[in-house]
Amino acid sequence: MKPGNEPLPVLETDEERAEYEFNEADGWVSIGELGERRVALKETALGMLRGSGRQQIAISVSERDLARLKQKASEKGVHYRTLIDTILHDYAEE
Repeated sequence: MKPGNEPLPVLETDEERAEYEFNEADGWVSIGELGERRVALKETALGMLRGSGRQQIAISVSERDLARLKQKASEKGVHYRTLIDTILHDYAEE
């Protein structure tokens, strides 16, 4: 088989197909209006800097979950580590 003619993987759900297409696509992902997003991110960053000290931890996450988190972070226009931090913070504040 010639390079570039590899068979597509078997994708059982629309979610798996969307994830595959996202990971295989080249180019930029639109995150919408940057002005509002920039203000919100700046406020979030300043809030984090004013907060208490931070401690680094190491966790193991399944490759599939990490791929989904990266996809969701990209859609929101943030780094996946920021998204994970936000999820943990929101859960801890409940």
